[in-house]
Amino acid sequence: MGAQPVIAVVGPTGSGKSDLAVNLALELDGEVINADAMQFYRGMDIGTAKISLAERRGVPHHLLDILDVTQEASVSQFQEQARAAITDIHSRGKRAILVGGSGLYVRAALDVLEFPGTDPALRQRLEDDLAAQGAGALLARLQAVDPVSAGRLSDSRRIIRALEVHELTGRPFSSFMPQREYFQPAVQIGLSVDREQLRERLALRVHRMVDNGLLAEVEQLEAQGLRRGKTAPQALGYAQFLQVLDGAATVPEAAEETIVATRQFARRQLTWFRADPRINWLDWQDPALTSRAAVLCG
Repeated sequence: MGAQPVIAVVGPTGSGKSDLAVNLALELDGEVINADAMQFYRGMDIGTAKISLAERRGVPHHLLDILDVTQEASVSQFQEQARAAITDIHSRGKRAILVGGSGLYVRAALDVLEFPGTDPALRQRLEDDLAAQGAGALLARLQAVDPVSAGRLSDSRRIIRALEVHELTGRPFSSFMPQREYFQPAVQIGLSVDREQLRERLALRVHRMVDNGLLAEVEQLEAQGLRRGKTAPQALGYAQFLQVLDGAATVPEAAEETIVATRQFARRQLTWFRADPRINWLDWQDPALTSRAAVLCG
C-alpha cells in the first residue's frame, strides 16, 4: 500500500459531508467509502439523505446498500469491510475517502481498535441473570472486575456486554477502549458549522424528506421486515414514522419529533468529533472548501 493517507470527512448530519467527499474524489482521483451506519441499508434512501446516483457524479461509492433492514449493523464487520475497501482503492493508485457521521464506525476504520468476540450461550446466561437478579446485581459484579466500565455504563445491554467480554478474555472491557492511534496514515477533515444555521437546515431537510415520500418509504420497508431489525428501525425518521403507520402520531407530529431527534443527534456528533484533536476543522460554507481540504490531504 502506498504512503498516501486515508482521508476521512466527518462532522454533524446535514453539514455537507457527502458533497465534499465527492468534490475531493474528483479533485484527488479518489473513491468514497460510506461510514454512515444507516446508509448501509437498502431502501433507506429518503430518511438517511443517501447520496443519489446523479449526486455521486461518477465517483465510485463503497459500502452503500449492503444490508437488508432485518440485518444488524456490526462495527467489527464494518471495520473489516472498510479496511478491505481502503486496501483495494489504494492498490489501484486511487485515494480512499471515508465519509460519515457515525463516530464509532469512523474510529473503527481509522484507529487501532480491537473488537472482542461474543458467545451466545454466555450472553444468554447473563441475560437470564439480569432477568432474575436485576441490573443492580450485574453492575455490582462488573464493579468487582472492571470498575472503570462500571462507572461509565448504566444501560443493561452494555453492562452485559462488559461482563461477557471480561469472562471471554480475562481482560476488562475498558481495556478495549480505543486510543487515538491511527491504524495507517490518515487525515481527518471536519466540517465546522454555524449551529443556528444547522438547526434551520435540519428542520428544512426533514420537511423535504416528508414531501419526497418518507412515509411511503417507511411503509414499504415495514413490509420488508423493518420492525424485525435491531438497528434499522431505530434510525432517525423511521422510528417516528412507524408511529404514524400505527396511528399513534400524525405526519406533522412525526416530522416535529424527527426534527428534535435529529438536532439532538447533531449535537452529540459535534461533541464526539470535537473531542478528537487530530481533526482539521474547515468552515462548511467556505467557497474554497474543496481546495483547502485537498491541500490538507497532501
